[in-house]
Amino acid sequence: MNFKNDNNARPEDLPALVLAYVGDAVYELAVRERLIGAGLVKVNQLHSETVKYVNAGAQARALHALEGKLTGDEASIVRRGRNAKSAHTPRSAGMIEYRRSTALECLIGYLYLKGDAARLGEIMAVALEAIKSEM
Repeated sequence: MNFKNDNNARPEDLPALVLAYVGDAVYELAVRERLIGAGLVKVNQLHSETVKYVNAGAQARALHALEGKLTGDEASIVRRGRNAKSAHTPRSAGMIEYRRSTALECLIGYLYLKGDAARLGEIMAVALEAIKSEM
């Protein structure tokens, strides 16, 4: 799937929360694909395993694992995502944790919309492995 729009908006020009909105969906789909690829086929089991990866705490830890591995542009996108003001914070996460998870989603959305599948794959592999190793 490629990002196409009528006004030729570049991913880096989109608001951080828009990038995070897309990144949230891409991240969860990648987690689901990985779990199915690992042989999980029971829906209840898939859901309980997915929740371990798709939450603010896990995503904040994943972002921490990426520190020092990002390009300058990627680090800039992460900063934008971390500093984005959201209308709410989930009850299950603190503000810092939530902002770090938003920053990761922002990066993933940016790479996806940019069409950089190879780099997105690298980022996702590091992020998901970091979460898996802490379980």
